[in-house]
Amino acid sequence: MKPITAILRGSRETSHVSIGQFSNSHLVEKIIVVHDGSLSGSYDKCLLISSGGFSSRQTVRRVLSEVRSTFFLLLTESREVELAQNALERFLSVAHQTEAGIVYADYLEIKAGRKTEHPTIDYQLGSVRDGFDFGPVTLFSMSAVRKALKKYGHVDAVQWGGWYDVRLKTSIDNKVFHIQESLSIKKEPDVRKSGEKLFDYVDPRNQDVQEEMERVFTKHLRNIGAYLKPKFKTLPKSRTSFPAEASVIIPVRNRERTVADAVNSVLSQQTDFPFNVIVVDNHSTDGTTGILQDLAHKHPSVWHLIPSRSDLGIGGCWNEAVLSDHCGKYAVQLDSDDMYSGQETLQRIVETFRGGQFAAVIGSYKLVNMHLQEIPPGVIDHKEWTPDNGRNNALRINGLGAPRAFQTSLLREVLLPNVSYGEDYAVVLRLSREYQIGRIYEPIYLCRRWEGNTDAALSVEQANRNDQYKDRIRTIEILARQRTNRGSPR
Repeated sequence: MKPITAILRGSRETSHVSIGQFSNSHLVEKIIVVHDGSLSGSYDKCLLISSGGFSSRQTVRRVLSEVRSTFFLLLTESREVELAQNALERFLSVAHQTEAGIVYADYLEIKAGRKTEHPTIDYQLGSVRDGFDFGPVTLFSMSAVRKALKKYGHVDAVQWGGWYDVRLKTSIDNKVFHIQESLSIKKEPDVRKSGEKLFDYVDPRNQDVQEEMERVFTKHLRNIGAYLKPKFKTLPKSRTSFPAEASVIIPVRNRERTVADAVNSVLSQQTDFPFNVIVVDNHSTDGTTGILQDLAHKHPSVWHLIPSRSDLGIGGCWNEAVLSDHCGKYAVQLDSDDMYSGQETLQRIVETFRGGQFAAVIGSYKLVNMHLQEIPPGVIDHKEWTPDNGRNNALRINGLGAPRAFQTSLLREVLLPNVSYGEDYAVVLRLSREYQIGRIYEPIYLCRRWEGNTDAALSVEQANRNDQYKDRIRTIEILARQRTNRGSPR
């Protein structure tokens, strides 16, 4: 018996090339090609399975029942994927040496005719996103998969989440090993910049998929002892006297083109309570500082702070504002690129706080261009955050919505990590471990997308650093929730 079964997602355009490289390998026992009915004919070593869903329970169960080899190699790409030199030998060698249940590797990527390296990141406890990038080729130990499915249950009744389910269950008791070598080559037709891909997962057209992934993931949290029941602590009474009911916090560096719009959108708010604006100017080198000095001079409710430290990220700037004597009872977010959508935004947020025991309130936003014209996918409401399961599902998704607002007294206890990516995600996860998070599902915020956004055109390396950091945040939070469920002090 040869050690590998190759499992391919077939299409008319790519399968002949992909099948051929496995047919010619002395390490491959069988090739299983799952296709949409577009393939026909016979191929050496090949079993064709016609299916409407590559990741459905029916397909995954059928495919796994056909595997007799020690390992199976999963190719989820429908596009052409080419193996690197001796790639199968390398996968097998590392799998044997590490005794890993799952092995994946870096890859080469061809975009617009140009071949570049595409490194992947190390897998960790918090690498639970269904969109984690394993590259186009992943090797699974069949014995590890069988044991995992026997222990944690066979693949759930899903249409899109079957392989995600297999991966999560296999990862619980087995190592997931990353080979930092490019072992495959894929053609990438999606040449959009990072900022253009950022909101794909919250596109309303993907709602059914997201709800299914949530069900699979929630079961995973139960399996690893990190699931939190919908029971929340009562907010502690604050004895602090605040100078205002709410403070809008705007960290900024070098945003002379947008910061005045942001501040003025706050000044236009109509409320039944006093509020102020705290702008933390992180040592801007363009005209931002002058603009803010002028606004602060004209409007007594605008506080222009310049930190004494020069090592602050966005989270550190937030901490400067929250710990200042100017901060109100509620600390409300506004990015220096963005604007509130109307004069009622701040009132709506505070009324939501008043209506429940919420440590934080998260709103919904609309994507717009610099002319405030709506751009796809439009309104981002994160309706996947439900009162019962939002804080669990939050560990799976990459964002939580905007604007974000916090009880200042609680925020002063936990503070934000001093980073410029994921700082808000980290603190909401931390607070949601104990307290309820309020939600506003109607858009009250305009997220302006333009070439100056910090995430507009990230390199692969920067995107990887961001993803790895958020996975680390998830790892910390999963460990903390496991500890909570064991009855340890929080």
